[in-house]
Amino acid sequence: MNRPRRITLLQATAVLISTVIGVGVLALPRFTAQSMDTGAPLLTLLGLGVGFLGLILLTLLGMRFPQQTILEYSEAILGKFLGRLGTLILVLFFALLTALIAREFGQVVVASVLRKTPLEVTVLVMLLLAAIPSRNGIDVFAYIHQFYLPFILAPALVIVALSLKNADPLFLQPILGNQPAGMFPGMLTVAALFQGSFVHTLIIPSMRRPQKAWVAALWGLGISGALYVVIAMATLSVFGPELTKQFFWPTLELAKATSLPGAVLERLDAPFLILWVMAVFTTLLSSYYVTAYGMSRLFNLQDHRLFSWFILPFVFVLAMLPGNIHVLYDSIQWVGRAGLVPTILYPLLLLLVAALRGKRGASGGQQTTGQSS
Repeated sequence: MNRPRRITLLQATAVLISTVIGVGVLALPRFTAQSMDTGAPLLTLLGLGVGFLGLILLTLLGMRFPQQTILEYSEAILGKFLGRLGTLILVLFFALLTALIAREFGQVVVASVLRKTPLEVTVLVMLLLAAIPSRNGIDVFAYIHQFYLPFILAPALVIVALSLKNADPLFLQPILGNQPAGMFPGMLTVAALFQGSFVHTLIIPSMRRPQKAWVAALWGLGISGALYVVIAMATLSVFGPELTKQFFWPTLELAKATSLPGAVLERLDAPFLILWVMAVFTTLLSSYYVTAYGMSRLFNLQDHRLFSWFILPFVFVLAMLPGNIHVLYDSIQWVGRAGLVPTILYPLLLLLVAALRGKRGASGGQQTTGQSS
């Protein structure tokens, strides 16, 4: 399949950053504190390492098949039946992931801002906001992520930096934590936050220089992962592990406890929620796009626009299945850990089989001579 190579290195990096930084920002400190107590920053770093492993596998495969996505070269590697089965599993997983992202967004908004708004309305509006732009091509998809990135990244860094004036380094000791038994399951939970980087497989075939996919992967996950580590560290150092465990959304509480110098704003939770909504939108857009695109490849169609509307009611029903917030977060942890199989182990299987069978795609050239990346 010949694709126009319009996506620059900056856009590819922006897609990864704005996809990974999303709804999980709010609950990350609670999950890590429950798993490893004062070792939450270390646990976040370990989870980042697992997330990097998955992205490395996808990048290796993408550079081996520079003109195809994983949904296409999987059939060339495993055969038509097994390749389609793998695509089906990926589509189902990202449909469920999209539903959980939308539901968590609705839960936060209804609980903290729009208290009288029905949860169903909030979830449906966000899904519609993702469905409409997902009908565009991959170049427009990349432009959207590039546009929103500064509004997501810069304010988040400012808020975290300002919160450190209230930090107590004693809350971060011992660095290894007091609950070593929770390291492995907690690491898998944190690694699930980086599953959105799977969208990189859709980006590589449209990059002007696919050989620079490595650079985009390193910068993209490096920046977003560093932000997660800093958020875990800042929240824990301000509230301590025990209080962090009691908050549903510790990062939101951190914004409430942070003020601008000179008492310009005594609480930063309102601006933080604005940038968080943008972050959720870009994350939801990526998972929704992967689902719609995967459906089109499953039925061997070139255009995914039809499925942007087709999957909407199914994702909405899935989003409303958890009965309450406790069931929701149990589902998020379970689905996130189970999702490491299709997002990490499946690419590992494809890479090993491709190497053993000597499978390799045609090399992709640049679209136009002299174009910068």
